[in-house]
Amino acid sequence: MKRLKLKDVCQVKCVNTDLVAEVAQILPNESILEEASILFSALSDQSRLKILYALSNTPELCVCDIAALLNVKVASASHHLRKLRDLKILKYRNDGKLAYYSLRDQRLASILHHSLQEIVP
Repeated sequence: MKRLKLKDVCQVKCVNTDLVAEVAQILPNESILEEASILFSALSDQSRLKILYALSNTPELCVCDIAALLNVKVASASHHLRKLRDLKILKYRNDGKLAYYSLRDQRLASILHHSLQEIVP
């Protein structure tokens, strides 16, 4: 078996304990990291990202509007919306036979807008 030469790892173990301790003090706690992980997981899908961005620019949209926006079937849009609702990122309300979705927390809108501004040159 051929042994790999790894140049992108330390060749010897040498931990800067003072620096590690300093950085450990400023790390967010586990519950904050878990929430951030859930949010970034939701944002990793382009369809869900489009949904969230759209909802960050309007108070609410119905499932049919979202399906039209994404150019997908209602069932596909519903799948993404259910995932975002299960992650507690979206909330919904029924109005007769229509289901409307909106952001649970408007702070997400500023996170999305800021993140996308950083990407666009």
